[in-house]
Amino acid sequence: MLKKNTGPILLIIIGVLLLLSNLNILPLGELRTLLKQWWPLLLIIIGIIQLRGR
Repeated sequence: MLKKNTGPILLIIIGVLLLLSNLNILPLGELRTLLKQWWPLLLIIIGIIQLRGR
C-alpha cells in the first residue's frame, strides 16, 4: 500500500512546502532547519503508515 501511495504523498508534501514558501509562511531557509530537527518524525510517520497497511 505504501509503495502505491509513496509518489503522490511525496508530491503533495513537496507541493505544500513550496506553496508555503511562495506565500512567505515558511521560508526555505527555515525548512532546512526544520528538516534537520524533525527528520526522525518523518521516519516514525512512515513506520506508522506501513503498520496500518498490514
